[in-house]
Amino acid sequence: MTREKMLPILQKIQEYDHIILFRHKRPDGDCLGASKGLQRMLRLSFPEKQVDLPEDLPESDGSEHLAFLGPDDPAMSEAAYVNALGVVVDTGSSDRISNPHFSLCRELVKIDHHPNVEPYAPTLWVEEDCSSCCEMIAALAETFPETLKIDPQAASFLYLGMVTDSGRFRFPGVNGDTLRRAAFLMDAGVDTQRLYARLYLRDFESFRFEAWVYDQLHRTENGVVWLRIDREDQEKFGLSFENASAAVGYLDTIKGCICQLAFIDAPDGSIRVRLRSRFMSVNGLAERYHGGGHACASGATVYSVEELNALVAEADALTGQYKAGHNDWL
Repeated sequence: MTREKMLPILQKIQEYDHIILFRHKRPDGDCLGASKGLQRMLRLSFPEKQVDLPEDLPESDGSEHLAFLGPDDPAMSEAAYVNALGVVVDTGSSDRISNPHFSLCRELVKIDHHPNVEPYAPTLWVEEDCSSCCEMIAALAETFPETLKIDPQAASFLYLGMVTDSGRFRFPGVNGDTLRRAAFLMDAGVDTQRLYARLYLRDFESFRFEAWVYDQLHRTENGVVWLRIDREDQEKFGLSFENASAAVGYLDTIKGCICQLAFIDAPDGSIRVRLRSRFMSVNGLAERYHGGGHACASGATVYSVEELNALVAEADALTGQYKAGHNDWL
């Protein structure tokens, strides 16, 4: 990340009196942290500007487990968008933007760390090798301290996104710069103990669900481990869709299983897929099934048991090919 790549973003923000922030559907911690953290930074730095983060539409599937971050701003009329700068964070393609009114803005800026499959904004800053979008925004604040202010609240939003999108700093993409930026945020006043408690403390019943997950696992010939959680299972354990989706995180410490899949039945009848891996890339596989994402952490959607089985078979073949040509897997 260089000052030269960041400067056009800051300059564009400085040009406008009204800035509206956008993010992707079904927002995760990085997405929420980036949008809320950037909003807080801009309000601190430019008190004369109007900086809005309108609430997501109901169909965007907000993350219930991150509700402690607080509400967004009220919805706005379409006319309010017309003279504003739209800043879209953590969103690779325009069809994933949760608020369709982004197209009404006078100009768009894109800040993202996913593969740049659609350069939908004339001003963009994309860092595909970065661990999170929140790390990018932390770097922006660190690079321009004379212009951009940060306080404990903004730093906490950004730190949350860095922690969750990096798997607590374990995933590929984490490097020394990542940890230095985390330290920058901690120095700005993040209460890590309280934040980790909010994120990771679980009620007793969730451990019953975790035990059930291990009993449902399937393992393919080449070491793909997977399970499906249907609507009946979700009701049985009183799970929200987001909590059910977290099951994929239970599967990443099984020796020899470098690809993990969780199939979660969604309220709309589709089956959402969480793909995770160690070492090998799975985002190409996700793209073939109506999704995409990062090399080792992606999402997809299937619409039938036949598609589910086909995805598992492709994942197994991909894993077999990887293991045949590499000795670094465990």
